[in-house]
Amino acid sequence: MLLPQLALTGCAVALLPLLIVWRSKEPNKQRKLLAVTLALTFELIMFGAFTRLTDSGLGCPDWPGCYGQANPLQSHADIKAAELAMPDGPVTLQKAWIEMLHRYLATSVGILIIAQVVLAWRSRRRTGISPWLASSLLLLVCLQGAFGAWTVTLKLQPVIVTTHLLLGMALLALLAAAHEQQRPVPARDSAAQRLRGPALLALLLVVIQIALGGWVSTNYAALACQDYPTCHGVWVPQMDFEHGFHLWRQLGMTRDGAYLPFPALVAIHWVHRNFALLVAAVVVVVAWRARGTLSCAGLGRYLLLAIAAQMAIGISTVLFSWPLSLAVLHNGGAATLVLLLTMLNCRLRFAWCNR
Repeated sequence: MLLPQLALTGCAVALLPLLIVWRSKEPNKQRKLLAVTLALTFELIMFGAFTRLTDSGLGCPDWPGCYGQANPLQSHADIKAAELAMPDGPVTLQKAWIEMLHRYLATSVGILIIAQVVLAWRSRRRTGISPWLASSLLLLVCLQGAFGAWTVTLKLQPVIVTTHLLLGMALLALLAAAHEQQRPVPARDSAAQRLRGPALLALLLVVIQIALGGWVSTNYAALACQDYPTCHGVWVPQMDFEHGFHLWRQLGMTRDGAYLPFPALVAIHWVHRNFALLVAAVVVVVAWRARGTLSCAGLGRYLLLAIAAQMAIGISTVLFSWPLSLAVLHNGGAATLVLLLTMLNCRLRFAWCNR
């Protein structure tokens, strides 16, 4: 009964977005559904960050349920027993609810994606738009679900958790691309077309930076440097890159099973914060040039605001010792940059620009 109960819960969460689409006056229901799914996926990424940052990833140490049940209420006795056995452990009733709410929200996104795949295939002859881009979303969300399961079963192994984050960003980007595909195609903007290479570079750099940020979070290296712009009062602190960036290892351990040395955490943090300077410089140049075009000026302005906010939040998280609210906002800022740069690249590539 576990899987049917979880599916019903996901359907219940997805019901409101589906009703919004069905009641909408928008004639293009697929585009409306993609917009709603895009918004819900953004919220899922934010809530996933909240789950990670509150150490709730193992709030239910099995998958897909919680101690074999569909919700923490049904497994209350098991959760309390685990909490009494390890008061400082990862299992509490609050963390169990956070983890299960994250899974319910993820299930609802999967259901919405199934619905939009059905719409894409039904409307392909009327719209002339290929349904394969929309269909690839279903494969991606299944892969994301598998990594969500491995995140739990492999006990928050850093490379698995970081990949889970990257796949979430990829899902957001692909949804944005599918939504852009539904836009009417106006005339080409020759000035904007010269941005195609730099815009793609900016997106790739942002993805690398997100991977580095995920590596910081999953290795608990956020507080390895608590001053800025220096680290422990120096520009180049003592660092251990070999252990810090060895990918296949357990959380907090080296590949040989020893505890991860502190200089390894410093190396992880230091690379992330300094690579951010290169990313910011490239994004600012791209955004400024986009702002000077007729077709993508709006996206350029939004990108400038987003990168400025992201840098300010990133520095503030260090200076204020990584408060939860700023850390979650930092993840949201990264998702915003992925969203805007994906839209920019799609519009430059296929001339889907604002009129």
